Amino acid sequence: MSFEAIIFDCDGVLVDSEILGLDDSAAYLRGHGFKWSPADLVRLFTGFRDDVFAARLTEHYRALHGRDPAPDFFQGLIETRRAKRDQLAPVPGVEAALKALRIRAAVASSSRTEFLVGKMQRTGLYDYFDPHVYSADLVAHGKPAPDIFQYAAARLDADPARCLVIEDSENGVKAGLAAGMTVWGFLGGGHCFDGHGENLIEAGAHRYVDDFPHLTASLDE
Repeated sequence: MSFEAIIFDCDGVLVDSEILGLDDSAAYLRGHGFKWSPADLVRLFTGFRDDVFAARLTEHYRALHGRDPAPDFFQGLIETRRAKRDQLAPVPGVEAALKALRIRAAVASSSRTEFLVGKMQRTGLYDYFDPHVYSADLVAHGKPAPDIFQYAAARLDADPARCLVIEDSENGVKAGLAAGMTVWGFLGGGHCFDGHGENLIEAGAHRYVDDFPHLTASLDE
C-alpha cells in the first residue's frame, strides 16, 4: 500500500542507544539477584516508558526477593545505563534514509521529552523531524498502549490506517498495531540479537527490515 506518513521510534531505531550500557545494566541487575542476559533485558523491557518499566521491574524484584527494591535501586540502574551516553551515535544509514523520504515523518518515543530531544540533537537528527518529535510524556499511557502513535498521527494530520510505524521492540510493535497502523520491525540497532526479527513478527509486525538501506528499498517496492 502507499503510506502517507511514517512514524519512527527513536531508541534503537534512529539512535543506537539501546546497546549502550546494556552489558553493564545486566551486570548491575545480576548484583541484585537477577540472572538476565543483555538479550533478556531487550526482550523484557525495551520500548517501555520509564513509569511502566519501573513498575514491571518492581514486580520482578518482588517475585524474586519478596519485598520492594531499595529507594536508590532504579537510580543506580539509570546511572549505569547513562554512563556511556557520550558514545551515542545515529544508527548507521539513518541520515541517507531520512533524506530520501518523500512522505511526512514523525518520532514517537517512550523516552522523556528532555532525553528524547537531547539524543536527537546530539546525533544531528532533530531537524529532520522538527516539530514532529513526540514523547510519551505527552499522553496518558505509554507503549504498548497506542496513545503516542495516535497522537503523532493526529499532529501529522494523517490517517492511522495509512501510517507506517518503524519499531525495534515488541511493546512498540503492539502499540503501533493497537493504533491501527502498519508496523515494520527494525533490526538495524546494535541490540538486535539473533532471533529478534522473529520475536517482532510474533508480536505482530507485518514484516521486518534489516537496516536503513533495506527500509528505503522496501518503501520503493
